[in-house]
Amino acid sequence: MTELKNKVVVITGAGSGIGRALAQDFARSGAKLALSDVDATGLAQTVKQVRLIGAPVHHTSLDVTDRAAVLAYADEVVAEYGVVNVIVNNAGIAFTGDIEKMSFDQIERVMAVDFWGVVHGTKAFLPHLIASGDGHVVNISSLFGLLSMPSQSAYNAAKFAVRGFTESLREEMLIAGHPVQVTCVHPGGIKTAIARNAGVVDGEDQKSLAEFFDAKLAKMTPEDAAKVIRRAVIRNRPRVLVGWDAKALHLLVRVTGAGYERLVALAAGRMVPKTVPAAAAHAEADTGQTTAASRASA
Repeated sequence: MTELKNKVVVITGAGSGIGRALAQDFARSGAKLALSDVDATGLAQTVKQVRLIGAPVHHTSLDVTDRAAVLAYADEVVAEYGVVNVIVNNAGIAFTGDIEKMSFDQIERVMAVDFWGVVHGTKAFLPHLIASGDGHVVNISSLFGLLSMPSQSAYNAAKFAVRGFTESLREEMLIAGHPVQVTCVHPGGIKTAIARNAGVVDGEDQKSLAEFFDAKLAKMTPEDAAKVIRRAVIRNRPRVLVGWDAKALHLLVRVTGAGYERLVALAAGRMVPKTVPAAAAHAEADTGQTTAASRASA
């Protein structure tokens, strides 16, 4: 694939953030779009924006954890356009909490959206991508699919799994000789609402977590991230690191091996504000004292 003009591009999680920016960027490149999100309001805003650009767009509210719904959605998109060229499995959630404090249900929820959502989208659309003769799978992992981070174990697990799943898929496409390229995307800190919408374990201050992420970690705009991802698709790159932080920390892992874990623990211990139990935070707020921020996700 050397251009996106008249290609049919499917994007999950298109209601905000990177998904919305990708929809706008691909629309400007002449693509036909199929957009979905569990957030119907956000999705409607994205649809309005890409229609103003002039792109044909099919849209539906979709929960990527619902396997039957995703399979039906793939058939729906093919019925609408007759072909699918690109699937961007972008939908995802974040969650912050130490392993000893997280419930099984909380871990399973992150895996259901961030990993199984990618599996469902890939499996549902792969036969159609092969049939197109010019297909591309784009799976959104994370910087946290390249290195681990304290308080992000569930998110790390899902994003590492996306990386392994995607790289294995690429190998299989090469062996089979199928006309499908595969790209795994690892964004660093992007200025989206992911931290503001993230879940947290009891005792974490979600508001402070989001403020820390937005102020200290989110450095690249979704629009700039979308440009990087679109260029990677056109150039058929197997892996794309989005942002200087993703590139620098990936290099750290390559140079230090498992030693990076001790360095990350040391840095997180010094840089990330200490957690304040929720009850104590409210008490301090009532007396006008300053509360400490909780750990942040990226």
